[in-house]
Amino acid sequence: MSLDLTRVASQVGRLLTRLKEGLSERNEHLRNALETAHARSENLDSLKKKIAASRTTWLVAEITDGLDLHYEPSPLPADFTVIATDGSHIDVDRHRAARCFLINIGSVVINYGSNPDAFLDSLPNLNISEDELVISKPEINREQAIEGTLLGIKRSVDECRRLVDLAAEQPAGSSTVALIDGTLIHWGLEGYPEFVSEKLLDEGFLDCLNQLRKLNQDKKIALASYISLPRGTDVVNALKVAICPNNPLDTDDHCKECKTRDCNAVSGIRDRELFAGILDDGERSTLFRTTSRVVERQYGEHRIYFYYINVNEEIARVEMPEWVAKNDELLTLTHSLILDQCRRGHGYPVALSEAHEQAVVTGADRENFWQLVETALTDEKIQTFTSAKARSKNTRWI
Repeated sequence: MSLDLTRVASQVGRLLTRLKEGLSERNEHLRNALETAHARSENLDSLKKKIAASRTTWLVAEITDGLDLHYEPSPLPADFTVIATDGSHIDVDRHRAARCFLINIGSVVINYGSNPDAFLDSLPNLNISEDELVISKPEINREQAIEGTLLGIKRSVDECRRLVDLAAEQPAGSSTVALIDGTLIHWGLEGYPEFVSEKLLDEGFLDCLNQLRKLNQDKKIALASYISLPRGTDVVNALKVAICPNNPLDTDDHCKECKTRDCNAVSGIRDRELFAGILDDGERSTLFRTTSRVVERQYGEHRIYFYYINVNEEIARVEMPEWVAKNDELLTLTHSLILDQCRRGHGYPVALSEAHEQAVVTGADRENFWQLVETALTDEKIQTFTSAKARSKNTRWI
């Protein structure tokens, strides 16, 4: 039986009522956030010290230059290149006849200027051996299956490895932005054993960042990630610290005893809403640094910085490693080229959009893949086992 939309309709009506009721309060909180950002920009040193000394249960951005500063884009170089990768995968399915997973990496290279050109490609990789399906640590007799969240992280590492290969092919003296979709912060690794993060982060993602940084010896390669419709509140949380009368703030001790709740004046506001009131079309914010635990503990010299950018269609978040953020030339390159990509791509970087098209695996693709695997096993007379649940889903009872 399909979803009964008639029954859902009345519940949607309640949703609309709730949204309308909270609209005026939300607008007031947004005004408070903007006023606080402008006011606290005049005495940043004291706010920086307060943030550094405070202990919070929420993620608070580290302020570098200011809160309400905004920058216009620089002119585009005469010749430049944008490379991008994106990925999709077919996860391990315990109800199927074979234990395996597939990662498909889409990649795009677009040259602009005197020699315009484009290269589009997809690389599927089927992982079948035990070494490919698990991350192991023989010394302590431990292993972790690569599936679910970990498979998503492994796919991100593979996307970055492909980006390194494409960046290495760029000629000396070239100006290139290398784009990844989504965050550079691998939140999902928190809670996994150390040998898992060593494999995927130290030997994987961070090694890729090292290689990309070294490529800047004879060319300009600026790595950045693009987050559309970001949900972050790191900067707004810095405003909460600014508003709080406790100095330093310790949320574990102070919040449960607080009766005034001054910080509620900006509650419910996301960073993108704040910067929509600060940035004009094409402008970017100042830089902020994430204080995420996984970054602080493991990223080392690749600590992650970010800014917000107004691409007219929306306020997006752009993340980059420290070596890009602290290089004015590379930082400027990310701003101007990402903005240009968004204007060419109707509000979203065209290179990332094309990389996604190369990478996407549809529901039909998944079914065809499993049929291919099961047919091959049958042809070779290899005994297979599928679950009763899988067989039931493929049987019509009524």
